[in-house]
Amino acid sequence: MDEKALLEGLRQAATTGSRELDRIAEAAAVELIAGGAEPPFRVRSVDFATDPFLICADRYWRLRFLELPTVDTAARCAHWVAHAVDAEHRRDIVEKWALGYAFITRDTVESARELTEASGVILEEHHGSAAIAYFATLYHAGKLRANFDFDDLRLFLDSSLLAMACDEHRAQPVFVALEAFAAFGSRTITSEHAVTLLERAWNSPERSPHTIDVCLNALSAAAPFDEQGHLLRARAQEAVTVVPDNHIFHFRLATGQRMCRDYDNALDTIDVALRLLPAIGNRGSHKLLQEQYLHERDIIQQGRQLAEWSAEQQRRWAEQDASNAELRRTMQNSTVRAIELVTVFTAAIAFAVGSLQVTLAGTLSVSDRIWMIATFGIGLLVFALLIITGTWWITRHRRNP
Repeated sequence: MDEKALLEGLRQAATTGSRELDRIAEAAAVELIAGGAEPPFRVRSVDFATDPFLICADRYWRLRFLELPTVDTAARCAHWVAHAVDAEHRRDIVEKWALGYAFITRDTVESARELTEASGVILEEHHGSAAIAYFATLYHAGKLRANFDFDDLRLFLDSSLLAMACDEHRAQPVFVALEAFAAFGSRTITSEHAVTLLERAWNSPERSPHTIDVCLNALSAAAPFDEQGHLLRARAQEAVTVVPDNHIFHFRLATGQRMCRDYDNALDTIDVALRLLPAIGNRGSHKLLQEQYLHERDIIQQGRQLAEWSAEQQRRWAEQDASNAELRRTMQNSTVRAIELVTVFTAAIAFAVGSLQVTLAGTLSVSDRIWMIATFGIGLLVFALLIITGTWWITRHRRNP
């Protein structure tokens, strides 16, 4: 392997387009692996779009992880990062690589026995380095997170040899965010405790974009709890405000809006996420992320259609209820009117018959007969009024609900 030619080729690649840059970096990475060497240069930026040396290193370690997706590879990568990446960029690269490589190799998870054996070797070989243990811990935890294996993730972070060896790195916000992720998905830990962990990571002054991503992912993947959608929407909206060009944050915001049944805004937001998704080849896991975003878009559209159908059904039910209520009122009023009419008619007939009998029979004087007829008429009138009033009293609550 001609190291000088490789470095010169990478320098010249900086002036080419994205596709050519990716090809040159890929070829250099393959050449390094074939020669059994690690990247012989320093990384002095976190520009994954145009820095040829960072892109080459990214391609190199990506191929190494795809070939052997173990915590031992993670430890070797961490050792290289510690010696080849400038200190001010080290943290961003550690989090991006550890969690990113975990995502693309999530289909291979080491068993507890394999993990314990490898952890002992790593700590012995690297003299118990907390930084190397931290990278390896993030890598394995990232796999468990990608597979939504909440209980194993919690157990790993709480008691594994690697996680315990992280020492001061356990207080890093991304580590706490992973603990929150495990807590949110667990059926044995309260959502209140999970929210406490989330707030601790979220409000940390050292919070990074990767911490934000894990926090939002935790809320999205959590076991259902009260105000879950509203909390996700609020946190994602805050993240989008701070980093408006981050497609993942827009994706999480769309999920939160959907959970709050704000389908119109959710559809707009997921379209923004798709538009912001960078098409830079294998470097960005474009296909995997696009599939996730399109799936979310389908769910949003289905929810929107269901909401429209439900609204139409509710409108029809309301109209039917109003029609039924009007029909009931009409029937009740008709019944009341019929009772009133029958009562008045009956009273009138009774008055006529009674008056006729008083007039044609008996030996009473005219004044007595008039008084008797008047008394009889008043009695019938009171009777009719009582019937009408009683009917109104019984049916008043139905006429005026």
